[in-house]
Amino acid sequence: MIRFENVGMRYGSGPEILRDVTFMINPGSFHFVTGASGAGKSTLLKLMFLAERPSRGLISLFGEDIATTPYENLPQVRRRIGVVYQDFRLLDHLSVYENVALPLRIAGRKPNDYRDDVEELLIWVGLGDRLKAKPPTLSGGEKQRVAIARAVVAKPDLLLADEPTGNVDPEMGLRLMRLFSQLNHFGTSVVIATHDRALVDRFEATELRLDQGQLRVIAGKGEAGGTKIKPRKEHKA
Repeated sequence: MIRFENVGMRYGSGPEILRDVTFMINPGSFHFVTGASGAGKSTLLKLMFLAERPSRGLISLFGEDIATTPYENLPQVRRRIGVVYQDFRLLDHLSVYENVALPLRIAGRKPNDYRDDVEELLIWVGLGDRLKAKPPTLSGGEKQRVAIARAVVAKPDLLLADEPTGNVDPEMGLRLMRLFSQLNHFGTSVVIATHDRALVDRFEATELRLDQGQLRVIAGKGEAGGTKIKPRKEHKA
């Protein structure tokens, strides 16, 4: 689904943030992107979402070389990807319900076809009583949950999430992880950038660890090297 070969990334004339990054993400897999603050986690996700182009190297997405993909085809590629941004990027003039339904509306689905799905998802993330609220009236944690619901509502082929549990309490964080796990179970490839070491250690999934611009792939201890996420077994003393 995603292939990086010797990818380098710098902004302007500055130093390379990513150097010789090579890895593959298979369909239906689950990965964590880890590393210290400033290690390049967000930049790596931006490259996967086509928000940035690499300074060098090859990126293949859904089997197509992005460098040679016609510009007019990129929106169609992006529609196969759900993204949870750190800054949420909600539309303030739309309600919570309208923000979450937006990907389905853009895809041409009729409101009567998706209303129940959107409402059920918002109830699941604890926002069933906030459907008509506007983003400026929400807390940071509520905005985070709206952004996550919007990213997953269309059941994308690929989900990219940048610190998706950073603004919620631990209980809600685990609930959201179960949502990502369920989405992954039905075939979506999931990539989560996080600095939460406890979260990474709790699940058996492949880790993409960034350190000083270079990436190391650490296979999960689950089946098929973390192809499907699952909680780590608790060990009794």
